[in-house]
Order: sequence, then structure tokens, then C-alpha cells
Amino acid sequence: MTERAHAEGHADKHAGEHADGHAGVWSGSWVAERLGVGLAGDEALTGLLGLALRHNPKRAHLLVSNVLGKHVPQSPSVVYGHGVALGRRVRDLLGAEEAARAVVLGYAETATGLGHSVADGLGTAPYLHSTRRPVAGVARAGGFEESHSHATSHLLLPEDPALLAGDGPLVLVDDEFSTGNTVLNTVRALHERYPRKRYVVVALVDMRSPADAGRLDDFAREIGARVDLVTTASGTVRLPPGVLEKGQELVARHEATATQPTGPAPAAPPSGSVERVRLRWPHDVPDGGRHGFTAAHRDRLEAALPAMAARIAEALPAGARRVLVLGFEELMYAPLRLAHALEQSVGGDVDVRYSTTTRSPVLAVDDPGYAIRTRLVFPAHDDPADGPGERYAYNVAGGGFDAVVAVVDSAADTPALHAPDGLPARLAAHVPHVLLAVVPSYVPRPPHAPERPSMLPEPLRGPDFSSYAPDEVGWLLQDLSEVTLEAPTEEREEAIQSGGAHYAESLPVEYQPSEQYQDLFHAALETSAARLARAVGAVTEIVLAERSPRPVLVSLARAGTPVGVLMRRWAQFRHGLDLPHYAVSIVRGRGIDANALRWLADHHDPADVVFVDGWTGKGAITRELAAALREFEATDGITGFDPEIAVLADPGSCVRTYGTRDDFLIPSACLNSTVSGLISRTVLRADLVGPHDFHGAKFYRELAGADLSPDFLDAVSARFPDVTDTVDAQAKDLLSADRTPTWEGWAAVERISEEYGIHDVNLVKPGVGETTRVMLRRVPWKVLARAGAGADLDHVRLLAEQRGVPVEEVADLPYTCVGLIHPHYTRGATGADGKAVTL
Repeated sequence: MTERAHAEGHADKHAGEHADGHAGVWSGSWVAERLGVGLAGDEALTGLLGLALRHNPKRAHLLVSNVLGKHVPQSPSVVYGHGVALGRRVRDLLGAEEAARAVVLGYAETATGLGHSVADGLGTAPYLHSTRRPVAGVARAGGFEESHSHATSHLLLPEDPALLAGDGPLVLVDDEFSTGNTVLNTVRALHERYPRKRYVVVALVDMRSPADAGRLDDFAREIGARVDLVTTASGTVRLPPGVLEKGQELVARHEATATQPTGPAPAAPPSGSVERVRLRWPHDVPDGGRHGFTAAHRDRLEAALPAMAARIAEALPAGARRVLVLGFEELMYAPLRLAHALEQSVGGDVDVRYSTTTRSPVLAVDDPGYAIRTRLVFPAHDDPADGPGERYAYNVAGGGFDAVVAVVDSAADTPALHAPDGLPARLAAHVPHVLLAVVPSYVPRPPHAPERPSMLPEPLRGPDFSSYAPDEVGWLLQDLSEVTLEAPTEEREEAIQSGGAHYAESLPVEYQPSEQYQDLFHAALETSAARLARAVGAVTEIVLAERSPRPVLVSLARAGTPVGVLMRRWAQFRHGLDLPHYAVSIVRGRGIDANALRWLADHHDPADVVFVDGWTGKGAITRELAAALREFEATDGITGFDPEIAVLADPGSCVRTYGTRDDFLIPSACLNSTVSGLISRTVLRADLVGPHDFHGAKFYRELAGADLSPDFLDAVSARFPDVTDTVDAQAKDLLSADRTPTWEGWAAVERISEEYGIHDVNLVKPGVGETTRVMLRRVPWKVLARAGAGADLDHVRLLAEQRGVPVEEVADLPYTCVGLIHPHYTRGATGADGKAVTL
């Protein structure tokens, strides 16, 4: 039995309009005139579909939907309306009782948003879409092949294995029903594993040939189930003899002669701005149906949509009249709903359109009678399982957009995305304003995740742990003050470099500064207090403007802790905010303390958490945090933590949220615990830190007489009133600037590592802060100093003199200085020339 249905009401009102506004010109006429391809059937077909050409060994032509929101920017109410209308037709077909037992399955990548919209129209049906992105630790519930596609393997990865195991109707949704092969492959695979009595196939258009039309009914009789078909319109594609060869030749000829393969650029290409907009996506709502989406998820998303749309509207440039919300491959539903909510919130003042990027290569021809007018090409940025490759955004360049809101999931928010040839940069070449919104990628909790204690201990606070006031910071650590952990620097270095121990398994003996060195600290603090205050104020203002109006500051212990305290003080001084502030442990090579993250997730919204550090060097901790949070999502299923670190200084150009990118002396880097609340470095050792414990640290109470932590904080805070106006101007400039990380620090470190024969970037410590750490805690080999560097290096020169380490001036050094740890260190290799090394 087959039911065919035409679209209802308002969903058709823009269907015939081309992406660039050429109403009345069919966007399939160019292909039809040259190849003789035509559409026969319902009158609505030419409004719903255009034609384009592509490289494909089986099918040269491509049916391009005007209402799907994939290749052609369209009003989100039109796109969503078509899906919801189809879902309501399915609900009417099944009846209330059967509809309540139905499950909806959509096809990646093109129909993920359409299938989700059909599920919305159906009512309370759970939704799942196939995916081409494997997810570690998630078992397959099935898979199938899409024979005519350029990328064929579909995976089914429901979080709840029972999702497909029921006997209620299964509703399968695709954008077009062309041969029926994909649906037959799916049903055959699922019916063998989860047999049921009824299937409903849903598509925007049914374009089967007469030869294919009877196959579905034959298949239904073969498996002993009822199969219904619900579509918006139906017809067939007329294909003259030899069309495949002619189409391939036409594609090759146009690609060979194309002078603008990425679409027409303006005469003077603008350099558009790229800024982030923080959605505050609800942390308990999946980003889509890759692992299942329930009615409860739908209710929570509906409640959060108006506020997220308002944040996007606030971030749009003044005067924007035409805005595109651009989704990302399989991530179609989340950006569609955001676009729909934005469209409703701005009313008729802004023309909101919606489309998504795609993996599918299609020929672009700048002609009103062709469906794909322009093409932007950029590299894949989500580490796809099938390796790197090109991705595409169609009909964006030349579309007259004042702003584009690019929506990606957090798995795709990678350095490749922000590279000079990445998607935001390509968009910014054609659109004045680009906003980037990141939706946290939902990762299911493994079914047999290890149990953890129901209650973790409360944070440690001063004066029992640290010399900071109790409200300044809570330490998510365990107190190891009574354990002997210190080892001579030379022993630690040998053990670390030989692989016999990790640096976090022991502590260096605390450096006790000489009177001369303390004088340098106080002089540096006096000189730089105002500069520090300006950087503290600027980074705090950026966090409040872009991250959260009431952020939860989480410092990376211990260098980040004084900065977090100062940011908290600025928020209190300037805005009257009493922000929560914690310190957690992160260990290079071993990640962030997962129990600390669990405690934070139990007590705060992860979306409000802002990780804080003192400065960046080469960006190792930035990368460490991002990798650790991805692993945490995979093991715990808790999403929402943002890996973007806020730092006082970003000389390595590794982050977007910073107070300055200057490499200058931050006095808190001059000392160890005596400027960090008398707290040691964090410790992670198996015999001391169990699976349900926080990482550890020591409180050096015996050093109270030498403690300069309050002096440092008070000296900087005292300058807050003097720098308020400067901070306002500096923050305004930073918020409007392109702060995309260039990772030039990492590149410099790699170059230095090779030039000096070290061949290990971990032994190259760039910047004043990192160089100081080398002098205080490691075995230094030499110091590279930028030629002409002044007082910022006085303390480094003094330490180098005390330890017999040469300081070598280098022209064009990207940092003020770089510290080199002795390569291949053994206790016999204390010479500064690096020759007395036992290999």
C-alpha cells in the first residue's frame, strides 16, 4: 500500500525561489538544455528540485532540493515545515496508537535534519540517524550501503541498543527516493536482526523509474511486512541515451576552463571578521540523532532554543539584513532549529537562510538556470575516519549575506577548522561577518563504565590548605603534605629523560630565592603591576562577554591559580560579581583530573566552566586539555566543557581568550610555591592517587615566612582603579579583532628543536615564564634571549649566572627568551656545552 502526499500550506511558499533570488527561473534548465535531462510528474517538482552535475561513475546528474537546506540556502521555516508536515502525514497514516510506538531513522548525511523534523511532526517518536563517523566505544547496531553515493558506508550507533529492537513501526526518512536500493538495503539488514510488521518510507520526492516502482511492494511481500510510502511530490527523471558519458564530459570541460572554482570573489575581496558566539547549549541534550534523540531531549531543547537564538541575534552586526546559518555535514538539525528560532525572534527585519556544508563534490556554474551557482572548498576538520579530503559550501559566496553563523560540533572545532584555509577563513573572504557557534558533541556513556563514588570530597581551602583566603579559591586536590616527594633536580631530570619516571610522580626541591633575587622580584612587580592589571581586566572582560555572564573559573594548578584569583577579583571590582573559582590538576601526557571534572559537573553547568592558565608557551597544555576533555566525554558521557583556555598572556598564539600576546615578565613565574599560595606542583602517582581520588599536592606551611602570594595579588589588584578606562578600550579592541590562533609558537619550538639538535619539543620551553621554570625546576642547558631584551630578563640572567648557564642572544626570536633543557641528561652531563652527554 502506498500513500503520496503533497506539501501543505506555507511550506511551499519559497520552494521555487533560487538561492540568489532569481524567482521564476528553474534551476534545472541549464542541465536540461545541454543534456536533455528532464523531470516528469507533479507540478510541484520544478519548485522543489533543481539540477546540477557531479563526478560520479554511476549517476552524473544530481537532484538538488530547494527545500532540504543542504546545497541551497532556504528559509528555515520552509525547511523545517516540510519535514514536520511529512511527520504529521505519517502520524495520520499510522493512527495515534501505532504512532506512539514508532521509531524514526534518518539517512546521513543529507537527510539527518529532515528525519529529525519528521520525528518532531510525528510527536513523541525517538529518532536515530545513520552516521559515517565511527565513535570509539559505541557498538554498532547495524549498517548498510548506499550504492549511488560517493561515500557509502552507513553505521547505526544508538546509545540504547533497544532503540531498534521494538516491534513498533519503523519510519525511514531520506531526501529522495530514487531507485529504492538504499531503503531496501536498510530494511533487509534491520529486518534480519529486528523483525517487525510495518515500515513507512518517507521522502521529499519519489523519483523512481517505472521499473523500480514495483520493487518495494515485491520486497514487502518477500519479508511479510507492510511498507507504506509518504512523499511530498513524485515523478521521474528523463535520461536520454548516453547521458552519463555526456555529463562526465561536460563536467570535465567546465572544470578545466573554470577560472573561479570557489565562486566569484568581489573585486576587492573583503577580510571579514570571525568571532565566536557562545550558545550555552544545554549540556544534557545531544547535538543530534547520531546516538538517539528522545522526546525528553526534544522538550529540553525546545525550552533552550529562544535563549540561544537571542545570543546569536545579539552577536549579529548592526544592520545585518540577510543572514545564513550554516550547518556542518551530518550536523543539520541543531543549526536548523537555531536558524528557525532566530528567524522567529527577528521577525521580518532579517532574512534568515539555512544550509549546510557537505562532503559531496558538485560542479558549480554561475548561471541562474543551474542549482549550484558557487562553491567554497575547504579541508575536512573533524578528523574523519576515511582520512583528509575536501569539503564544500554551496551557494554561499555571492549570496549577498551580511553575516554567516557557522555551526559545528565540538569534535570538528579543531586547529584545521581555524587554519588559514579552513571554513571560517574561506567564509570571511566572501562575507563581512562570520560567527562561529560550537555545539558540544554528544558521546554516549559506555554501557559498562566503571563505577565511581557517589560523593567526591569538597574542595580544600585556606588557611588549612594554601595561604589564600578561603573564598579566593577551592582546590580540587588531596593534601599530600605529609608525604616526602621531593628529589634533587638532577635525579629527577635523569629519571624523567630516561623514561624511568614521569615528572608528576615527584617534586623538585623548592628553590629558596636569595636576597638579590627577591629584590629583583619586588622590582619586577612594581614595574609590571599596572601592565598585569590591564591584562587581567582585559581577559576577564572577554570571558564575561563571550563565554558566560557568570562563569565558573577553573584554574590549571598551579600557574593558573594566581591569575584565576586576580580574574575573580576584577569581576568583583568592576561588576560586583562573586564568581566561583577552583584549581584543578592537569598533567602533560596524562590529562586533566577526571574526578575534578566529575565534581564540577555535579555542582555547576559545564558550559559555564572557563579554564584559566597563566600563559601559553608552545601550546602543549592547550592541546592536552582538548584531548583530555574528548576522552572524558567518551568515558563519562558528560559534555559541555569548553577546551578553550583563558590566559593572561598568549605569546605562543595558541588560544583566543587572552589579555595580551606580549611575552613579558609575569612576576608570579619568578618563584615557585611562595607566589602560589604555598602549594606545590600537582602530583599523580599510582600508590598515592587512586581511581576515585583527586590528584595530590603539598602545602608548604613551613615556608610561610617567605610567602609573597598576598603581596603579588594585592599589588596587582591595587592598580585596578587606575586601568579601568584602558581595560575597557583594550577589551573592546580585542573583542572586535581576529584572535584566531596561529600556533606560531609551536612552529618556532619545532624549528629551534631541530636547529639546536635537541629533537624533542618537550625540552624547548619558550617565553619568559617557561624559561624561568626551566631555571628553577629542571637542568638547563642554555637560554636563548631576543637581542636587546631588557629588564624582563634580569631575573633569568641572574639565575643563569648562579647555575653557570650561558645566555645566547638571537636575532628575530619570536619570544623574549627560550629555555633549553639539557638534552639526554645524566648526572655526568652538567656541562653547558652539551658535549659531556652519556648516550
